[in-house]
Amino acid sequence: MNLGSFWLRQLIVLVMALVVGGSATGAWAAPGEENWPAMRGPLASGVAPKAVPPVAWSETKNVKWKVKIPGAGSASPVVWGNRVFVQTAIPTKAEAAGRGGLTLPPPTAPLQFVIQCLDRGNGHVLWEKVACEAVPHEGTHPNGTYASASSVTDGEHVWAFFGSRGLYCYDMDGKLVWSKDLGKMKILMGFGEGCSPWLWGDDLVVNWDDEASSFIVALNKVTGEVIWRQAREEKTSWAMPVVVEYQGKPQVVTAATSKVRSYDLATGKLIWECTGLTKNVIPSPVFGDGMVFCMSGYSGFSALAIKLGGTGDLTGTDNIAWKYGKNTPYVPSPLLYEGRLYFFASNSNALTCLEAKTGRVLIDNVKIDGLQEVYSSPVGADGRVYVVGRNGVTVVLKAADTLEVLATNKLEEKIDASPALVGKEVFLRGKEYLYCICEGP
Repeated sequence: MNLGSFWLRQLIVLVMALVVGGSATGAWAAPGEENWPAMRGPLASGVAPKAVPPVAWSETKNVKWKVKIPGAGSASPVVWGNRVFVQTAIPTKAEAAGRGGLTLPPPTAPLQFVIQCLDRGNGHVLWEKVACEAVPHEGTHPNGTYASASSVTDGEHVWAFFGSRGLYCYDMDGKLVWSKDLGKMKILMGFGEGCSPWLWGDDLVVNWDDEASSFIVALNKVTGEVIWRQAREEKTSWAMPVVVEYQGKPQVVTAATSKVRSYDLATGKLIWECTGLTKNVIPSPVFGDGMVFCMSGYSGFSALAIKLGGTGDLTGTDNIAWKYGKNTPYVPSPLLYEGRLYFFASNSNALTCLEAKTGRVLIDNVKIDGLQEVYSSPVGADGRVYVVGRNGVTVVLKAADTLEVLATNKLEEKIDASPALVGKEVFLRGKEYLYCICEGP
C-alpha cells in the first residue's frame, strides 16, 4: 500500500470533518451528502442530510416515473447526480426462477446478474451490463432474491457486488474497469447472500461471513487490488460493514453473531471487539456522537451502544454505554436521526424509538397503522422519518419524541428494498417496478 497517499487521504478526511462541523465521527460524506451512494445513504445511518422529499403520494399522485425492472432483486437503488443504479438477477429460462433455500431446490438454469443505470430524470435505461451469467450453487430464502446486495458509487465509478458471482467495477458510462472473484459462500440453511459493500475514500470494504471461511477484505477501489484481508471466527451474517472515524482514524465496524468487531482501515488490525448480539445478524451498524449502535432480533432481542475509543475486549466494560433487550429488528436496520434511534420489532410493524445517547425509551413498541411486515430499513430527511412495509405502504412520521403520523401512502407493489432519498425525490424499488416519487416539476 502507498503510505504517502493513505496519509494524504486521512488529512483530507480530517479537513472535511472540520468543515462540516464535527469531531470526526461521520462518514466520507461530501459531496456524497447530496446523493445516495450506498444502501444506507451517505452517512450509513439512513439519513439524507440535504434531501427535502415529498410527504404524500399514491399510484396516481406525485409519481414522476415508474419503470419495470427485469428479473428479481431486493437491492436498494443507489443514486448519484443524474444516474440511478439497481441490481437484478434475470432468469434465462422459466425454471431458473426457483428460490431454493430451506427444503426447496436451487435453480437449475443460469441467471444473468445485471446492473442497470437509469436516467434520474425519466427512468430510461442509460446502460445495462450483464456482470456474469451463472447457475447459483445454493438457493436463497423464499422471500429473498439473488440480487440482494446493493451497489455503491463515488460518482466516478460504481461497484456491483453479487457475492459468490463476483465484485465488478464500472465507470459511469458502463465500461468494466475490473472484476474480482472472492469465492463461493456457504450460507446458513441456504438462506441466500446479501451483504452490501461500503466505500471510504479509496478503500472498498467487503464482509464475507458464511459457514465455511469467513473473512473481511479491503480493496483498492480503482484497481481491485487487495490491501488487506483478515480471517473472522464467524458464521453467516448479513450486516453491511461501515467505516467510522474516531480522532482522525477510520475503523471498520462489523456486527455479527459471535462478536461486534472493529478493524483499523489502514491495516486490517483488530482494534476492539465485544459480545452481545443474537443469531443471524442482518441489521447494519449506525454511528454518531462517538458511539456505534448495533442490533439484532432473531432468537432474542439485543441493542448495544458502544463508545468509540476503546481497545481489546470491551464486553462488560464502561465502553458499553447502554444495552436494550426488547423489540429490536431482525431484517431492517435501525435509523439514527436527530439523536434518536428508530427500529422495528423483528419484522413487524411495531416501532420503537430510543434516545441514542442514553437508551431512554421515547416510543415503546407502537404499531404503525397501515404497515404490515417490514423488511425495508427506515430513512430520514427534512425532519421526517419514512417507514415502508412489504405491502407497499409508506408511512411518513414527524421526527420527534412522540409518534405523529404525517401521511400514509400506498403503492400497488410489494417492497422489500430500502428507499433512497435524494433532493426532492424518493426512490422506491418494488418487486417489479422502480418508482421515482416527486412533488411538482
